[in-house]
Amino acid sequence: MNIAGLYTPVGRLSLAEENGAIVKLLWGDTDQGETTPALQEGLKQLEAFFAGERDDFDLPLAPAGSPFQQDVYKAMLAIPKGATRTYGDIANELGVPAQPVGQACGSNPIPVIIPCHRVVGAEGLGGYSAAGGVETKITLLKFENAYSLLL
Repeated sequence: MNIAGLYTPVGRLSLAEENGAIVKLLWGDTDQGETTPALQEGLKQLEAFFAGERDDFDLPLAPAGSPFQQDVYKAMLAIPKGATRTYGDIANELGVPAQPVGQACGSNPIPVIIPCHRVVGAEGLGGYSAAGGVETKITLLKFENAYSLLL
């Protein structure tokens, strides 16, 4: 596995790549292996995202997960920057209860790029399993001007 990172408004983020695809986003970590073309492009896109020059990502992704988790990841990828959906919205779309959707969000190995921070509870923010927890989720939502939820 090759890992490379950069500093962002939410701390140092590192991308991990295997076989030409991004498999993880990690908070912190140190560079390891070679900086492959997929890592170079991923870091470039993350930098542009946090500079406000990019709203989404166009990267080869290979997140680990069950077929159900993959469906939830696809649903999260469809949420545009600055918007949110509830766990219940995604559950209704997939025809499942909301709790497994929340668990799949929590298992997302590529947060920020697969925007699990854009999935919220029906009556609040819900959790966030990445470093910094809900405070990081709030920071990301503020950065994306998704203020309506935070008022």
